[in-house]
Amino acid sequence: MSQWVEACAVDDVEEEDLIRFDHDGRTFAIYRSPDDEFYATDGLCTHEHVHLADGLVMDHIIECPKHNGRFDYRTGEAKGAPVCVNLRTYPVKVEAGRVLIDLS
Repeated sequence: MSQWVEACAVDDVEEEDLIRFDHDGRTFAIYRSPDDEFYATDGLCTHEHVHLADGLVMDHIIECPKHNGRFDYRTGEAKGAPVCVNLRTYPVKVEAGRVLIDLS
């Protein structure tokens, strides 16, 4: 069963950027791609649990601000050392100018 949660307004996220979203004791990252699509992943790097919202977004890659590990935020796949564990991703939809993520 889906558990859609409102994360932010569409305009809160710049293109090729992300924002941090905290909900129920967990941290998520909401991304807006160069293609104007929205994505969501866990918000902490799988290497040392640093907030990804402080990282650099390039094309479809998020680079962790601490050790420069990289993930493809569309799939969560770890793309560069020292990270080797993928991020969890979440379904995203936009309704009435709001970004919702499915946390089920």
